[in-house]
Amino acid sequence: MIKKILIANRGEIALRILRTCKEMGIESVAIYSSADKESLHVQLANQSICIGGPHSSESYLNQEAIIQAALLTNCQAIHPGFGFLSENAEFAQKVQDHNLIFIGPSSSIIKNMGNKIKARETMKNAGVKILPGSDGVLNSVDEVRKITDKIGLPIILKAAAGGGGRGMRIVRELGELEKAFKACQQEAHDYFGDSSIYCEKLFENVKHIEVQIVADKHGHIIHLFDRDCSMQRRNQKLIEEAPCYVLDHKTRQNILDDAIKAAKAVQYDNVGTIEFLLDADNNYYFMEMNTRLQVEHPITEMITNQDIVKHQIRSAFNLPLSFKQSDISINGYAFECRINAEDIYQQFRPTAGKIKFLNLPQGKGLRLEGAIYNGYTVSPFYDSMLLKIITYGQTRLQCIKTMRIALEELIIDGVKSNEEFHYFVLHHPKFVEGKYDTSFVDEFIKELKNPDEFI
Repeated sequence: MIKKILIANRGEIALRILRTCKEMGIESVAIYSSADKESLHVQLANQSICIGGPHSSESYLNQEAIIQAALLTNCQAIHPGFGFLSENAEFAQKVQDHNLIFIGPSSSIIKNMGNKIKARETMKNAGVKILPGSDGVLNSVDEVRKITDKIGLPIILKAAAGGGGRGMRIVRELGELEKAFKACQQEAHDYFGDSSIYCEKLFENVKHIEVQIVADKHGHIIHLFDRDCSMQRRNQKLIEEAPCYVLDHKTRQNILDDAIKAAKAVQYDNVGTIEFLLDADNNYYFMEMNTRLQVEHPITEMITNQDIVKHQIRSAFNLPLSFKQSDISINGYAFECRINAEDIYQQFRPTAGKIKFLNLPQGKGLRLEGAIYNGYTVSPFYDSMLLKIITYGQTRLQCIKTMRIALEELIIDGVKSNEEFHYFVLHHPKFVEGKYDTSFVDEFIKELKNPDEFI
């Protein structure tokens, strides 16, 4: 009997989880910081409780306060959403230690996959191809030099406990190595409390492909096909699509098979994502595993007609998957544009302030995931994402056209946002043809200096 869940997050993802709880007949408890007292998730949950000040460390990262809030409100479980504590193995274990259910994989899986060196070793042993690089922790610059003699430059140094684009340094020339090594170690320590780093061969002009995994605690693991997340700036995704338009049938099937193999290697037991890099010759390599719900999960839901959050909750409460792999197929195409509060003409600098007027798009094939409203104050304390626009169509071009119309209708007055960037991208020939990769945005930003000449 699932009766009440505490949602340990904010904004649009808190609302997303809240809606599924309502559909399943489960009561929800919203936590919030003092800066979020007027937020929609606070108003729409069955109960709400303030757990601290505006800074994340005082509230959404305050493990003890969150657990106490769950106990005080008689919750059975905690859903971490994404970001914040969603991939924190220590928090997952603490939740369990207090006789609560963590809605996500087991803490041991989070710990093992959160350590990128351990993840590489696990995948290699499972027969999943990994990126060329170091086999363990790098302790000196000389060790890196020996590796570059074998795999060549450029390379990328990464924090073993890293994620979210933090703790990374690209090295293109040996003269840059020592400075980059020290900087990467320092950033790894500052952000993750662990200065361990490793290196991989840097593949540029590649596709970033991820596979959505759904599993239960009874040994059943299936995939919900793939997504193309190559539209990135500084390792932060901007536009995602499902499925990947340029994958041929054989390559897709091989990637999906390896994703299942990877999940089975760690005995995965909830919702997660296996991420790969795909080069121009259709060679692909395991990159990492995300042991949480992804921001872009709605596009997979649109093409498979599945509720991924519902599967998370069912799995956490020891319920088996209600379908088989043969029941899942790709139906149509879906896109997601992340509308962020940022100034695209000022190096994407985050903005904050009060929304004076808001007009949200409507129409067929459109889904919105957001927590903003007229009069809402965009806080400077958190992630800059305002809204996710998701479109669906039977063809990819139909999906693109629906997104263009949605962006034309969207009005956010009071704070600068990046919808214009998305609108320009959606008209770019490379994007329309699906022939873009992770290098696209850097080149495209140069074109934005003269947008009137572009479109």
